[in-house]
Amino acid sequence: MEDMQVSSLETQSPKHLARVVLTMFILTFVSARILVFLIMSRTVPDLYVYVKGTHIHHLNYGILLLSAVCGYLLFRRPAGQRLEAAAILYGIGMGLTFDEFGMWIHLGGSYWQRASWDAVTVVASLFGLIAFAPSLRKVRPRHWVTGVILVLVLIVFFFMLVKSFEYAGAKLKPEIQKVESRDPH
Repeated sequence: MEDMQVSSLETQSPKHLARVVLTMFILTFVSARILVFLIMSRTVPDLYVYVKGTHIHHLNYGILLLSAVCGYLLFRRPAGQRLEAAAILYGIGMGLTFDEFGMWIHLGGSYWQRASWDAVTVVASLFGLIAFAPSLRKVRPRHWVTGVILVLVLIVFFFMLVKSFEYAGAKLKPEIQKVESRDPH
């Protein structure tokens, strides 16, 4: 029985791994958003890490985690439980990074939170599509057409995202700056 368990873990399908990544991505994103809102509302203590007075955003933790997982996958080529653990860490890293997607667009202090929600919707949808897509051997011309349409929609989406970000920034920047300038201590 134990041999059967190890062998099934070693032959995990990409769809299974995509579902693991998607699950961890969503759980991490939601947890990070909840924690940030609780800290901002002063419901829980300030848990942010500061280096010489500079707040280290969790986007940075996500980038470091993604880099480490990438290096591990590239140089170690794990299988079985180690591959699944890498998928879990990859999903967490993606969640931490995409939660602060707004900072990718605007690295200044204020950023439009809606950009993060929009980015998560897109990334979660892509992970969902990958998780449930047919294998490449079963891909038909209609699948390629759908893929091209999705890419075009994503291009339009990001153009609209940038425009909505500009609009929201102009309207909400003073209010966001007020909230961010409050001393959390």
